[in-house]
Amino acid sequence: MEKRELLYSGKAKSVYSTDDPDLMVLEFRNDTSAFDGKKVEQLDRKGMVNNKFNAFIMTRLAEAGIPTHFETLLSDTESLVKRLDMIPLECVVRNVSAGSLCRRLGVDEGVELDPPTFELFLKNDALGDPMVNEYHARSFGWAEESHLNRMKELTFQVNQVLKAMFDQGGLMLVDYKLEFGLYKGEVVLGDEFSPDGCRLWDKETREKLDKDRFRQGLGNVVEGYEEVGRRIGVQF
Repeated sequence: MEKRELLYSGKAKSVYSTDDPDLMVLEFRNDTSAFDGKKVEQLDRKGMVNNKFNAFIMTRLAEAGIPTHFETLLSDTESLVKRLDMIPLECVVRNVSAGSLCRRLGVDEGVELDPPTFELFLKNDALGDPMVNEYHARSFGWAEESHLNRMKELTFQVNQVLKAMFDQGGLMLVDYKLEFGLYKGEVVLGDEFSPDGCRLWDKETREKLDKDRFRQGLGNVVEGYEEVGRRIGVQF
């Protein structure tokens, strides 16, 4: 597989074309940012940790019948993925109140939500990724109704699989975001699943082992990610 031109460079990942038009190389970098890019640092080993963490999770989800774009690991920091026509929405499930939910609604952090909540956000850095609803998505042509229904269905399937997996590792899956795209007409899970895009707490102590360690200046960010991986069986 020949890696070719840079197609896109985001906050923490870069995407390259290959000699196969249906496949791309996803590179995980050490860049780390928060608060719409106001806080930026390089964290040693982070690209490697997130790449291998993501590969592990995507493989487990595929085994559970969830279609993903992940194909195979190429190196410590690169993976081969299917080329998707991305849908410009983030699907967010919250099992426990934290982060922006607490700020928006004035609720305490750490309240277990029954049922879990589902939210949609428009992927638009300039607008701060605003919260939207399914009517907005359909009216503005961001996604068709059938695609939205499938995205929600898959997002909750992911919740079932990963809540159980993390629970066995003594962890709470507090919340997470997913992104989807179309591959030959099928809705497929894209982007990544790593501690950069979810919240994970120790079940007993509620210690934060995710990107909130970076946002809140708690230190040992990558070490927290590695601890999560170790508990669920990721080999770094």
